[in-house]
Amino acid sequence: MKVLPLITLVGVSLAAAAPALAQQGTKADPAVLAKIKDEGLNRSKVMETAFYLTDVCGPRLAGSEGLSRAHAWTKKQLTDWGLTNAEVEPWGTFGRGWDIEKSYVAMTAPYYHTLIGAPKAWTPGTNGALKKQVVVVKARNVAGLDEYKGRLKDKIVLLEVANPPQPNFEPDARRHTDEALQKMADYKPEGPLTATPQQQQATKQRQELSAMRARMADMFVSEGAAAILSSRGGSDGTFFTSNGAPYAADAKPVLPELEMAPEDQLRLIRLADAGIPVEIELETRTKFQTQDLKGYNVVAEIPGTDKKLKSEVVMLGGHLDSWHAATGATDNAAGCAIMMEAVRILKASGVQPRRTIRIALWGEEEQGLFGSRNYVKNHFADPATMKLLPAHEKLAAYFNLDNGAGKIRGVYAQGNEGVVPIFQDWLKPFADMGATTVTLRNTGGTDHLSFDAVGLPGFQFIQDPLDYGTRTHHTNMDTYERLPADDLKQASVLVASFVYQAAMRDQKLPRKPLPAAKPENKS
Repeated sequence: MKVLPLITLVGVSLAAAAPALAQQGTKADPAVLAKIKDEGLNRSKVMETAFYLTDVCGPRLAGSEGLSRAHAWTKKQLTDWGLTNAEVEPWGTFGRGWDIEKSYVAMTAPYYHTLIGAPKAWTPGTNGALKKQVVVVKARNVAGLDEYKGRLKDKIVLLEVANPPQPNFEPDARRHTDEALQKMADYKPEGPLTATPQQQQATKQRQELSAMRARMADMFVSEGAAAILSSRGGSDGTFFTSNGAPYAADAKPVLPELEMAPEDQLRLIRLADAGIPVEIELETRTKFQTQDLKGYNVVAEIPGTDKKLKSEVVMLGGHLDSWHAATGATDNAAGCAIMMEAVRILKASGVQPRRTIRIALWGEEEQGLFGSRNYVKNHFADPATMKLLPAHEKLAAYFNLDNGAGKIRGVYAQGNEGVVPIFQDWLKPFADMGATTVTLRNTGGTDHLSFDAVGLPGFQFIQDPLDYGTRTHHTNMDTYERLPADDLKQASVLVASFVYQAAMRDQKLPRKPLPAAKPENKS
């Protein structure tokens, strides 16, 4: 996922509701909360689950074999823990899957040295080993690109590094300070904000860069280049990864392309710029999965026990898919492992929820929240029309986790002032675990937005950032080693307690007014 701080679009003021009213009508048992805490801290399975999702299932790119392995394993594991109605549920058509079967790149002249890199997603393989000279392409506009015509045939193209690494005098990982959390808690929405001139200019530059990159890709194919080496940045051997071609079944052909650690890419460029011939040897073998173009979510339930409320649902979830250069530990095996551990804790603690509890592990989040958006569209409402399905009225709440592996410090209320005193009260038993903050602020970039878009109460937890934004988010370093066990245990307990308390209330959580329909832009 991508973390995008968003501001509430409609000004609201924090209600002066007395905290004593927050739990009115709640049937949560303090003894059960104590059991949840004990089970989650002293008999945790969360790291075992994280191991299977990362090291055993492997990278889980949308439509890949790794994601299919994760579908099968999570469905079986949830069933083994006693959940019911476990299903790998299709949400609709996605496109081609893609897997790496082999990847190797090295510099062979002016001397031999292995390089750090991986194929960009949905790019083809090299059809065998290549050993080619390089050409550095530095073009900021169409005229600059034209200068390379006739020079690229059978060459490996080196692209510039847009963000060269710089000395860093701050630690990679950090936790929220008390001051930062207090600032979140004190936040008061001020109404709609317009983009600053600097933000507008940055958006324009990104659009121009994207258009230029597409033009480059077409030219490299037409000129007969052999492959492309590129870098989106990073440092200390870390590189950020992405897709180099669309996943659509009818996407036009592109060249093999590897994303590189910037230090390696910059060394190649310096040598070539100095007039020293540079030769690269590489081989990639990639496989397109075209036999099944559908996308899937994994869902399972703990049935409700209250005669009147069991038809209502409390949901929790995170996205199961990842990028491919690592095993997607912090994005988002951590979130899925925590959500799975939360329902395991509830089952092991003997919880008898009044409402049904449903876990959902989303697919294809990284390409645009596709799994959750289509689940919401199929089950609750289409934001394009705001025509509500019967189940819309039955959803009590949705809780999401997808901001890395840090401990939970509170929850974003997503502009819903009615839930603030409720969440503040729910956090009180866990103040000693560092979770105290409720903020009216919105947060964006992940699956709770799919629920919020149709007026359903969807929430994302506040987490310590650790090294998510600096080292692991969409990089080749997003591995199991980045998961602190104590943080995942704490988060599992907090999630289980929120889900339990939402399932036990007499009323569903308060909702914001229904949003207006937002017809899709077909242009």
